[in-house]
Amino acid sequence: MMEPSVLLVDDEVAFVETLVKRLKKRNLRVDFAHSGQAALDKLAASGPTKFDVVVLDVKMPQMDGLETLARIKEKHPLIEVIMLTGHATVESAIEGMKQGAYDYLMKPCEVDVLLTKLNRATEKKREHEEKILEARASLISLRRGD
Repeated sequence: MMEPSVLLVDDEVAFVETLVKRLKKRNLRVDFAHSGQAALDKLAASGPTKFDVVVLDVKMPQMDGLETLARIKEKHPLIEVIMLTGHATVESAIEGMKQGAYDYLMKPCEVDVLLTKLNRATEKKREHEEKILEARASLISLRRGD
């Protein structure tokens, strides 16, 4: 399986720089954004297949993680999102899961735990993409009368 392609979204610059380095050392393809809007702009510019998973901070200025999550799922429903926060509350975890987040982690999280979740989320996304392709192929053959 190809390594996950990750978009890391967090307003804490030092945290982002450190985590990007740690993930790249493990051969992941990683990009980053420091705000929800910047993340949405990157996703819009890159197309639906560039990123497998978005790792998204809950607590950010202007557009928080929950609003960003809702917009990501609206425009890019197959991209999996892992919520990441140092300010976790049960309410925000439940809300994130209701809105379609794949999982939820507390900062600081162990890189190995994050890697496991990134791999599982990527697997789920790619399985969904494969099912869509199979369904399209079946539909085409039905239309042809195969």
